[in-house]
Amino acid sequence: MRALVQRVSCGQVEVEGQVVGDIGPGMVVFLGVAADDTEWDALWLANKIANLRIFDDEAGRMNLSILNTKGEALVVSQFTLYGQCRKGRRPSFDGAAQPAVAEALYQRFADHLEALGVPVSTGRFQTFMSVALVNSGPVTLLVESESARPSASSTP
Repeated sequence: MRALVQRVSCGQVEVEGQVVGDIGPGMVVFLGVAADDTEWDALWLANKIANLRIFDDEAGRMNLSILNTKGEALVVSQFTLYGQCRKGRRPSFDGAAQPAVAEALYQRFADHLEALGVPVSTGRFQTFMSVALVNSGPVTLLVESESARPSASSTP
């Protein structure tokens, strides 16, 4: 599972001209689900992102998490994070999960992030969305669960 995380002062997503999700200060999380991702990836990534210390403390250092700041998260599905551009001119999305699997894990990620105490708004899965955000910093990070995966006998 792959997330592009941006610290924002605000964010919003529209579908067919209607706002379906909006937040104030916090983070926008563009979430891609790989074909071999499992529930473990969704839980691990939600925990990692909820505890990332990317918000400034009183000294101006990135030392606080979204949990500390009581910020919000806007989670937007983005299969194109698994676009492979090494060959040719058209990206290949073979590494992305099939829509039914991706939607379930996307929802599991958002639900777990919310259960951790982060207010969550979402886009609408498998639709054309217009996303607006104001990146604060700017701070943009790519966070992946693949490198943290345990052996098959471990649980999240």
